[in-house]
Order: sequence, then C-alpha cells, then structure tokens
Amino acid sequence: MPSPAGSRSKNLRDTNRRLRFWLDQMVPGDGQMVVTPEHMAALLSELLRAGAELRAEPVADRVADRANDPELDAELARYRGNVERLRELMPLIHGGLLAERARLEAQRERVRSAAEWARASRQTF
Repeated sequence: MPSPAGSRSKNLRDTNRRLRFWLDQMVPGDGQMVVTPEHMAALLSELLRAGAELRAEPVADRVADRANDPELDAELARYRGNVERLRELMPLIHGGLLAERARLEAQRERVRSAAEWARASRQTF
C-alpha cells in the first residue's frame, strides 16, 4: 500500500503531466498560441484540484512526508514551474481571447445585418 506521501507525490505528478500537456497544446511547436475553451476548462480544473489538495495539507505540514518522499519536493518544484509558465502565458491568452471576442462580435454583426436584409427582402415581395 503506498504511503500518504507517495500518494500525494503521485497525484501531483499526474497533475503536472496534465498541466504540461495542456500548456504544450496551447503553444505548439510552431509558436502560434492556440487557446480554446477546452484548454481553459482543463487548466482551471487541474489548478483547482491541485490547489484544494495543497490547501488541505499545506507543504509546511509535510516535513515528515518530504523526508520520506523526496519526489514530493521535485513534483512541487515542477508544479511551481507549470504555474509560472501559465502566468507568463496569461497576457498572450488574454490577447488571444480579446481577439476572439472581437472576431465573434464582428461575425454576430454580419449575421444581424444578413437577418435584417432577409427580413427587408421578404417585406418587399
């Protein structure tokens, strides 16, 4: 049976793997930022899950666990790195979301104009 420290380390390792996956999906090899609602939902879900677990047993309370599981320290460092990487990407994500909102608003205006034109066309016949 795995120790509580080992279990926390494994949970954090899994979280780090998923965070890296979603962060890598957002910035693929070509360097173009790709942010979808799926990306944002997955990242938020992972951060909330990890945050709840870390708040339930703060790192300061885990001194004994850390002595028994040095992998926990390594996973905490990786988690911090993932969160810092996300923080660095936030301005790009924000810019991308603003651009997407502007695109959607322009598209909505085109649809509204087409609907008005169609309504006006029906009235003339």
